[in-house]
Amino acid sequence: MTTTTNTQMLVCTHCRQVNRLPTGKALTVSKCGKCGHPLATSMPVDVDSELFNKLRGRDSGPFIVDVWAPWCGPCRMMAPDFEAAANVMRDKVRFFKLNSDQNQPAAASLGIRGIPTLLAYDKGKLVAQQAGALRGAALTQWIEAQLKTA
Repeated sequence: MTTTTNTQMLVCTHCRQVNRLPTGKALTVSKCGKCGHPLATSMPVDVDSELFNKLRGRDSGPFIVDVWAPWCGPCRMMAPDFEAAANVMRDKVRFFKLNSDQNQPAAASLGIRGIPTLLAYDKGKLVAQQAGALRGAALTQWIEAQLKTA
């Protein structure tokens, strides 16, 4: 699906409807046209393989995915910083978490070999991938760098 330069397409994580949103509009004030749920929140949203594939295929807005597993120590260490980044950057970019244990086909299709792995998407394309935990300012700086280059 193509978009004009003045709009972006965002998938609602609640009902999975694709919504057209003016570029530059604060994400946290935007609601789904079908179900009325916010299109972005101040916390990362857990996604399954099906929703992740829809995001990759239909969503043109910027988003960051943390591919993680519950047993992974570095994943658990990075989680509070990922949540903090989601809160600070909530009007510019959406944050998602993909549990690699529960969604092995999606993780395998990405060639994920180590976790945590961060994926940055913009305009429907994977623009960057980072293996290994990033903490605090390093995480925020990495995300901001990906948004500038996308």
